[in-house]
Amino acid sequence: MTRFLIKMAVNGIIVVASLWWFANASWTSSILAALGLTVIAYLIGDQLILRATNNVTATIADAVIAAIYLWAVARWLDWPLSFGELIITVALLGVAELAYHRFLGIYDHNRIQKEPGK
Repeated sequence: MTRFLIKMAVNGIIVVASLWWFANASWTSSILAALGLTVIAYLIGDQLILRATNNVTATIADAVIAAIYLWAVARWLDWPLSFGELIITVALLGVAELAYHRFLGIYDHNRIQKEPGK
């Protein structure tokens, strides 16, 4: 649960700020969009892809998921989110995801090393 909450905070800060700034989206719709993205990216990117592959692959997958999701939500809600603004948001998310996945790897490695009998 802690991993999801960390991802939600990181994604939330970036997505809410980007949508509010670039698309003039309301706080409520920005927060809901960020929460939806976080759930999808966590389930697909972190629980499936990251466990089966590596950090770079999972980060790219998260960026692609974010781009498709944010593009679809922007069109559905008629937000004036340009392609450039979408790319900036996705790039920021990609950098944050890379750091987040790296943090998880270091945390897991350190936790395994501290277990008794290791």
